[in-house]
Amino acid sequence: MRLEAGGEAATKQAERTMTRFWKTVHLAPATEAEAEAGERGAGGYTVKLDKRALKTPSGAKMVIPHQRRLLASLIAQEWSEQTKTLKSHTLPLTSLAARAIDGCSDAKERQKICSDLLKYLETDTVLFYESTPTSLVRLQAEHWDPLLAWASERFSVPLSPFTALLGNAHDPKVLPTFASLLDNLDPFELAAFERAVLTTKSFLIPVALLSGRLSVEEAAQAAEVEVRSQIERWGEVEDSHDVDTADLRRVLGSVAAAVVKE
Repeated sequence: MRLEAGGEAATKQAERTMTRFWKTVHLAPATEAEAEAGERGAGGYTVKLDKRALKTPSGAKMVIPHQRRLLASLIAQEWSEQTKTLKSHTLPLTSLAARAIDGCSDAKERQKICSDLLKYLETDTVLFYESTPTSLVRLQAEHWDPLLAWASERFSVPLSPFTALLGNAHDPKVLPTFASLLDNLDPFELAAFERAVLTTKSFLIPVALLSGRLSVEEAAQAAEVEVRSQIERWGEVEDSHDVDTADLRRVLGSVAAAVVKE
């Protein structure tokens, strides 16, 4: 992550050594020039390490819109909690904000992101049911049936499990409906949605999460149906399943926090 001009030497040192060089972390109102990177007319916040403001990897101002004070505060907390050695995996909200500003704010890149995300509707894990084993059948009914019923009613489109692995097709209204949903997401929401889709390998689980229909825990359980079934049958692999479980909730938690508006 880059820093504001004036701290160039320290920035290069941090990138080279990945060590903490700052003493304090705080939020500051974005200047008028910095606010151009946020939602127009909305102002925003910058996160400063000592007196140096964060920038994205592309060099853009990292301005968090003022409606997303929670996100700005959590990004500041991520940097405050860094110890002697920087750990990039402990900066999930920083990377999400950078993605929103660098990628999801660019019209051409945004179009590609939305196109790629819609493809997940064709292979969405919650649309492919299995008839065995009984543990999997039970978990599918428990976690996926209510999700499909809610999405069908909420968006007025017919959604039901596919009956085969190949040759499946949605009702003609499905793709345009969800394409419109993506078009209406702001850059931070789109970055959060993208992260949730890539993590869960599902389009519909993130839709329910961002809509408030599913909590982080419920979304994680819906994404873990097949793994949970395997664990019930064969047992849990220590330092594998438990790590994956925690990581899934960490990622989905960052998604839920990033879309909160005040």
